[in-house]
Amino acid sequence: MIWESIGAAVLGLALSWAALRSLSDRLPTGRAVFPAGALGALFGAYLTHAALGPGHVLATLIGAASVGAVTLSLLIRPRGRRLARSAAAQ
Repeated sequence: MIWESIGAAVLGLALSWAALRSLSDRLPTGRAVFPAGALGALFGAYLTHAALGPGHVLATLIGAASVGAVTLSLLIRPRGRRLARSAAAQ
């Protein structure tokens, strides 16, 4: 289980790095992206390990990558469109 956790954390950090390289203008700073990717991957590994049980290392890492990618996708902001303020807020 410890190797699955380390592998999931490394996988989450690698996903975060790749997301920052390709979508740097649409993501917040690295201080938010790296922990979100690593924690998402760790949660995905925990969830997959709890569902499948021990002995499914590859499936656990696939689950970790999937949940980590979904977590990172929640941080993506819309492209080039600024949010308009409501009339009441002005």
